[in-house]
Amino acid sequence: MTQNVPKDLWNISMAAGKYAEVISKVLRVDVEIVDSRLYRVAGTGRFADMVGKRMSAASGVYQQVIRTGRPLVIREPGFSEFCAGCPNWHSCDETFEMSTPILYSGTVVGIIGFVCFTEAQKAHIQDNFETFFDFLSQMADLLASKVVESVQYARSRALGELLETVVDKVDEGVILLSRGGRIVRSNMAARQILDFPLEDQGSLVVDLIRGESRLLQYTEYTLLVDGRSFEVAGNEFPLQHGESELMFMFRDAQLMHDDALRLASSHERLGLDAILGTSEVIVALKEQVARFADSSASVLVTGESGTGKELVARALNEEGGRKDGPFVAINCGAIPETLLESELFGYVGGAFTGANPKGKMGRFEQANGGTLFLDEIGDMPLHLQAKLLRALEQREVTRLGSNTPTAIDVRVVSATNRNLEEMVYNGTFREDLFYRLNVIPIHIPPLRERPRDIHLLCKVFLEQSLGRLDKEILTIKESFWSTVGEYHWPGNVRELQNSIEYVANVVDSPAVITRENLPLKVRSGAQETEFTDYNLENMERRLIRQALKAYGGEEPSKSAKELAADKLGIGIATLYRKIKKYELG
Repeated sequence: MTQNVPKDLWNISMAAGKYAEVISKVLRVDVEIVDSRLYRVAGTGRFADMVGKRMSAASGVYQQVIRTGRPLVIREPGFSEFCAGCPNWHSCDETFEMSTPILYSGTVVGIIGFVCFTEAQKAHIQDNFETFFDFLSQMADLLASKVVESVQYARSRALGELLETVVDKVDEGVILLSRGGRIVRSNMAARQILDFPLEDQGSLVVDLIRGESRLLQYTEYTLLVDGRSFEVAGNEFPLQHGESELMFMFRDAQLMHDDALRLASSHERLGLDAILGTSEVIVALKEQVARFADSSASVLVTGESGTGKELVARALNEEGGRKDGPFVAINCGAIPETLLESELFGYVGGAFTGANPKGKMGRFEQANGGTLFLDEIGDMPLHLQAKLLRALEQREVTRLGSNTPTAIDVRVVSATNRNLEEMVYNGTFREDLFYRLNVIPIHIPPLRERPRDIHLLCKVFLEQSLGRLDKEILTIKESFWSTVGEYHWPGNVRELQNSIEYVANVVDSPAVITRENLPLKVRSGAQETEFTDYNLENMERRLIRQALKAYGGEEPSKSAKELAADKLGIGIATLYRKIKKYELG
């Protein structure tokens, strides 16, 4: 019969039996505890042999308690209206009966009942009625709390059993911890974020330090594992499954911060927003662009290949009064010399063999009311330089094969990675054109001169590249960051972007990104930068950065900086000046 007893009380039958014994000894009566279906869960005296059995028709009193949820006292058993259905009606050997409900979430899940069979027992109860009534109510509350614990335990155990089947199928880190914080179970994502092998799982103890900040639907934590510290965002869940008493689900906190930032500014990057970086040189560059955006004067953007000269040109157009006009770009070094003139100035029908009979509008006319971007201006042939100068001075162009000029309203932004002043000196670039183009000079620093921006650029490019491939990031290891920080990036932002795109293609999803995912050139170059770039300032920057990291880690203390200065052979004040100069702080 016991298998039919509902589990809500049967799971606490041992506790119920102990409480029944206590009540019986205190009140000197027989006690029974039944559930809401009138199965006896515990009993003493005459009821001890009836545990597990369902009550007979002699249950009118308990049925009333279940209906009302209120205690019931029967002072004359066998003669009460609630005894009418009992076979012992008018012949009951009981002398007194008191029943109290056990309530769980407002519902009666059981009843504690005690019964007197002698007048002496009855007199003892009646003499101390209020005291014993309160005692019985307290016992009912205690049993109700045991029911709550039992339900929670059952739910927790069911959750643990479910976790066994799904823990390795979620993309968040999951660890199950024992009472002492030892890792009982972990999934692959957790092992990758916390960087430990499966065979070490049972020997590692985790110290969870809860932070004050919330990040989306997560709480920020510091995890101390085997002497190492990890910043994560996660949630704790109480659990009862074997040795496991806590489940912790988490993600890499830095990646969560990046996700939150992306959600807060998910609009498409345009204008100044497309120029990524927070270093002093980039902040100054953005201020320059904003200052000159509304001007119609010509701008010459200089910088090494791959620094983002076209981004600056587009920002000048989009941040100023010409933002509603066209932005037309042409690479002067990518178009054959014989075609460059017709591309710039256009032609009329029949101007030359193979020309479109209807003629063609040139880039100057296409850019009317907006901005014309002349990339690689240093590659323009001398004979075309003269015609370009004339167009800039007279603000009009004449198509090939025509004698009729067309007025234009175009702002010209030029760009080059060559030294135009040296070309002027050598006679390969017109001096008058140089001055006409260089009304407002803007220089973009190479990536190696703004190392602080590498981290941000990597994050943005990873997000873009992995997004296109429908992949997600799980974590990024320190070996990746140290390698991209040590490499000198001769190809600047373009090389960095291409390297990150390579990384996105070789990693799995969810991605654990390490140094080994980077192209071989970057990995080997990061070890040999002192031999690939002989610029003294760049070499000094790398040596100072390496010394600071060697003697103080990622965040060197004052004493670590003093030691680094000593090893570098310079004073501490000199070191601080150079840290500020190279943005190494």
